[in-house]
Amino acid sequence: MDYLINLTKENIQQVVDTSMEKMVVLAFWAQQQPESVQMLQTLEQLAQAQAGRFILAKVDCETEVEIANYFQIQNLPTTLVLDKGRPIDGFAGVQTQEQVEMLLDKHLPPMWVQEFAAIKQLLAEGALTADELVQLAAQLKTVYSDSQQAAEVALVMVDVALQQGLLADAKSLLSGIGLADQDSYYQNLMAKLALAEDAADTPEIRQLQQDVEQQPDNLELVVSLAKALNAAQRNEEALELLFAILQKDMGALDGKVKQVFMELLTAIGQGNALANQYRRKLYTLLY
Repeated sequence: MDYLINLTKENIQQVVDTSMEKMVVLAFWAQQQPESVQMLQTLEQLAQAQAGRFILAKVDCETEVEIANYFQIQNLPTTLVLDKGRPIDGFAGVQTQEQVEMLLDKHLPPMWVQEFAAIKQLLAEGALTADELVQLAAQLKTVYSDSQQAAEVALVMVDVALQQGLLADAKSLLSGIGLADQDSYYQNLMAKLALAEDAADTPEIRQLQQDVEQQPDNLELVVSLAKALNAAQRNEEALELLFAILQKDMGALDGKVKQVFMELLTAIGQGNALANQYRRKLYTLLY
């Protein structure tokens, strides 16, 4: 059902049925009542701004007299909030958009819930590109903040991070999930993380790590290890290895360390939070 509809005798039962699952705002108005037209325009603007958060059902009292009589409308404009088939709140007369928002916020879930539901729907559909995952990760960061760091949002952030190959980010988020929120989804993500970490721990990486431990001053080995870590999507470890060298010597290996560091940042992606973090770190060293 659209979130902006004209209520009539033909569709009123459908609207009442819809109110069992989603809040419906009934706007009673008439063209001959300028204040009611003004109030209707305010409600329409709010409905469009919060598209899908509630349904605005407009009742033209000049043509739908029976509906107006059923709801015992005495004055125009009148606005009612319908939940599970019955009016639970409302007001008569004109109110500002801010006043209406305050009224709706008492009964409707927070705005982030709707955005979060849309994100989960996209993930459920699957087959997202790398750019789409970056965009979802950015949206989730905002939703996470708006939700006061809700565990259910953190778990979806882990899901996206795993799909991006950001194992360190996923591990960090999972470590912050409390016992009460460690549901089947959490267990599933933990298993995915374990598999991803096993896949990323290749014999080549283990050998290079041993070599670097034995020859910590061999920067060529460190660069090779960073490249191998990047290939295994262990980007944070790769960047940290190279950045530790650059902190001591920006011109290490005749500039090769810096060059590989920049190549990794480019490969990880412009919109990636980890890449942006290390890009800022590099700028701090440069300037």
